[in-house]
Amino acid sequence: MTQTAAQRFLQDAAVKSADLVHREIIRRGMDSYDAAHLKGRARIKDWEAAREKCQEIKRDAINHLDRFLLQFEEKVVARGGHVYWAANAEEACAYVKNLAIRLGVRTVVKSKSMVTEEIHLSPALEREGIKVWETDLGEFIVQLRNEAPYHIVTPAMHLNRGQIATLFREKLDPGISSDDPADLMAVARRKLREAFFTAEMGISGANFLVADAGVVAISTNEGNGRLCTSIPPIHVVVTGIEKVIPRLEDLAVLWPVLATSGTGQGITTYSTMIAGPRQSGEVDGAGEFHVVLVDNGRSQLLADAEQREVLHCIRCGACLNICPVFRHVGGHTYGTTYPGPIGSVLTPHLNGIGEFKHLSYASSLCGACSSVCPVKIDLHHHLLQNRRNATESRVTKSSERVIFRMWRAVMSSPSMYALGGWTMRKALRTLYALGLAGTILDPMRVWNRYRAPVPLPSESFRARWRKDRAAS
Repeated sequence: MTQTAAQRFLQDAAVKSADLVHREIIRRGMDSYDAAHLKGRARIKDWEAAREKCQEIKRDAINHLDRFLLQFEEKVVARGGHVYWAANAEEACAYVKNLAIRLGVRTVVKSKSMVTEEIHLSPALEREGIKVWETDLGEFIVQLRNEAPYHIVTPAMHLNRGQIATLFREKLDPGISSDDPADLMAVARRKLREAFFTAEMGISGANFLVADAGVVAISTNEGNGRLCTSIPPIHVVVTGIEKVIPRLEDLAVLWPVLATSGTGQGITTYSTMIAGPRQSGEVDGAGEFHVVLVDNGRSQLLADAEQREVLHCIRCGACLNICPVFRHVGGHTYGTTYPGPIGSVLTPHLNGIGEFKHLSYASSLCGACSSVCPVKIDLHHHLLQNRRNATESRVTKSSERVIFRMWRAVMSSPSMYALGGWTMRKALRTLYALGLAGTILDPMRVWNRYRAPVPLPSESFRARWRKDRAAS
């Protein structure tokens, strides 16, 4: 019997939350991030003012998305680039695949891009016999493991150096004897350098598309992004339509805020702007430049005035890092391209609320995600709105709807509430007197499994309160 996405989530969550090695790796990573993030925020004079400015920029961009995207396209085409508008994942993959086939591409190098993960671009190219190399170190590691990225920013954060050394020994070099990070990176570098200089096509994502300048802004820490976009003769940018921003000057605040929220850095190591194909007199850059603008459900979200601010996301990963649920169950448990709070909000819009409604409940609603979001997306309220949308669209089970109707009836009637409490106290007292505590008949067995049982009161709080008031 095929498992549903919700069943897989619950099963994987139980496994991962009980995996103490995994939990310790994530805890150390998150502790390191927390310290770096706090240090990074201290470098910005007024962090809240910076967040508000980023929110203002993204709100302007999303509310006038059509105008800014057309402006961006006009600038790119004027410099000899090509822009393709893809309505869905199939169209985006088909364009890149057909371009590669037409130009005789056999090897592709990729810089980290969550949109290409979303549309499953690499498998589409590999089915045509085209070799695809992930060149971000974390992405390269999970590619070797045949896994999806674990995290938006740090794809292999769930692995320690020993596990990576074992992987490299099996996949790259049997002679590896050290798990020193510098040695492991040297092995990966040697392998990837061969790919950079043999690839006919480089594929990247985009952190921002700057409308008034017609440039693609990319942030990386490893330099692989520049190699992917400058050495191969063809450069293809695959990006969501929501990545556009109005002005070049907006990068002055967005870049440092992205770096601070993502890794705690003041600015990422490599901040690159690409304006099109190599021009006359320029010594590097691709001879052909293509931008694939991917919709894939984003326009439907844009049409929802209540929740369109979800498109403000700049993919920094801060909400994942702060989320207590993500810290316990990990990124792969979500079973989606975008894990954590932003993924739980976004995925039902992109992939269907029927299959992914359970993600909105994978939250404590503590509000931590909203408090750290650099563009001030009200994430925990959007999780509640997704729950409401699932109920209103009737994708929930009929049994679940009946149970909640009964619960609402009881909770809205003081007399029924009091009767229910009296009935439950009597039933539990009888059950426990028969020695059935902790059995399948005990409704409190899950709660009491890891906690000291709460003594059953002889009367309700309301009855005791009335007595105390009468006595005073």
